[in-house]
Amino acid sequence: MKRRQFIAVTAALLVLPTRPGAQGKLRRIGFLSSFLEVRGRDAWRNGLSERGWIEGQNLFVEYRHFAEAPDRLPNFAAELVALTPDLIIAAGPQAAVALKSATATIPIIFVVVADPVGLGLVQSLSRPGGNATGFATFVPGSFIGKQIEILRELVPHASKIALLANPNNPLHRRALAEETPGVARQLGVALPIVEATTPEELDSAFASAAAQHVDAITVFSDDLINRHAQRVMALAAKHRLPASYLFRPFANGGLVVYGPDVPDLFRRAGGYVDKILKGTKPADLPVEQPTKFQLVINMKIAKALGLSVPHALLARADEVIE
Repeated sequence: MKRRQFIAVTAALLVLPTRPGAQGKLRRIGFLSSFLEVRGRDAWRNGLSERGWIEGQNLFVEYRHFAEAPDRLPNFAAELVALTPDLIIAAGPQAAVALKSATATIPIIFVVVADPVGLGLVQSLSRPGGNATGFATFVPGSFIGKQIEILRELVPHASKIALLANPNNPLHRRALAEETPGVARQLGVALPIVEATTPEELDSAFASAAAQHVDAITVFSDDLINRHAQRVMALAAKHRLPASYLFRPFANGGLVVYGPDVPDLFRRAGGYVDKILKGTKPADLPVEQPTKFQLVINMKIAKALGLSVPHALLARADEVIE
């Protein structure tokens, strides 16, 4: 290649546009979580790469996971804040609350958080205010009712459905006080509450539900339930209780899951990372709610419980596990 041609080609390459987000210095963000399943992690990275942010290239992520050491949550939050990252991802309500307490200046993007207004993370969904915004799993109002309706399609004779909740969880307490009575009246079903705050109390909660001769059980979600998912599903099977759950991993051994598409929320979080790294303030980004929900039915569990799944429900299912 002649020298003049070489110079022309080199100049052309230098002015080619780079991928969005790939410009400038290496950016650093924090990630605080009690969980991050494989599908969620992959979706999170896909959401970033769609906007030009590649972990290990132009983006460095400091991870802290507290599932095995919940008592260290405040320390992990403080560690991430001390690193002064450009922003911090909070996966789950406990992480979000801990970070909100640890910093009023570093932007926080929360993911998989129910009722962020009730938790005090934001002033409102449309106008978050402050330094936090993100993606809610749902906002209290009618979600419990939907789960109960699905259970009654699977168990048509059900007139008493237990609710497994953690009394230490403020979201559970609020849902039980504000939403459950109306659901019970509207659907004409008794909704006795069984409680657990420790793994051992999960056993007594299910035993209590069985002793009350409930027809099914709806399992509220939180860190206790998620960490001991196998134990929860085994207890439902032991007491032959048709059970509904919120998150997809429970479909591997549970009867039915109805809840938000969590990987989709993590993928969408990549868009908020991009916007904040480019200068948008969290206060100007509204809290977004799920646009995709998953209905998953495990036919093996249904058959083991002697349930006949209606064709109409199967037709609505996003996934059927045979």
